[in-house]
Amino acid sequence: MSELLRRAASPGTDGATVRVDPATEPAGLGGVGWHWISFAAHELVAGASLRRSGDDREVGVVVLEGRLRLRAGGRVFGEVGSRASVFEPIPAPVLLLEPGAALEIEALSPARIALAGAPAGDLRTTRLIESSSIGVEVRGSGQTARTVRHLLPPDAAAGRLILVEVITPGGNWSSYPPHKHDVEDQPRESQLEELYYYRFARPQGWAFQRVYSADRSLDEAVTPMDGDAVLVPRGYHPVGAPAGYDCYYLNVMAGPTRLWHFSLDPDHAWLMDWDPRA
Repeated sequence: MSELLRRAASPGTDGATVRVDPATEPAGLGGVGWHWISFAAHELVAGASLRRSGDDREVGVVVLEGRLRLRAGGRVFGEVGSRASVFEPIPAPVLLLEPGAALEIEALSPARIALAGAPAGDLRTTRLIESSSIGVEVRGSGQTARTVRHLLPPDAAAGRLILVEVITPGGNWSSYPPHKHDVEDQPRESQLEELYYYRFARPQGWAFQRVYSADRSLDEAVTPMDGDAVLVPRGYHPVGAPAGYDCYYLNVMAGPTRLWHFSLDPDHAWLMDWDPRA
């Protein structure tokens, strides 16, 4: 199995189904290692609780499905979340947690959550980002059309994290045309690690994702299934959703500069049909 693919497991004692941490990833992952993003997905039964001690990371609590009560930074956030499926036309609410703040989660219904972390940046804030305040766009056209929900975009106040949800209809492509953001060369390109967390409208679904560099020193194709994660330490990284299997993924990005500047694969730049400045 590819070192970039993390298969979902049965929920652990804390409900975790997949975990990623820079401290435990291979030093040579993708030829450059994994340095910025920590991630865990959890499935919680109604009444279950989860606690996390504060550390030096900024954390985004993404309420994928279900309803939660959250306590963080001395504040209580009552009933957070409403959707039963990530495919409902409602963006996920996000609790952005400043470094050092402890977190308590109580599931008010069966719930799925994602905890995405990155080293602290200059800005430190704890706040709830409601679904109603999140921008949504349709990106691309024809077989590259997909819906993008900007949970925590680069122009929103945060330290390191960038969070995005994408819905790709079965038969379509996203993260397209192939692009990369692995070199710190502003304003042309940002150095950003990226993680994809996948769900499918039909649980037997899957996607194709290719992660490759221009010189092909990295060139891997993976087939993530429901609940899996894919790590993109560098390189171009397009995604294809097979016909019949609508695909969801949560993107987590982080790096030294909180900007999303990317370069297209010149072989496929002619396919660009959306304006990144919009």
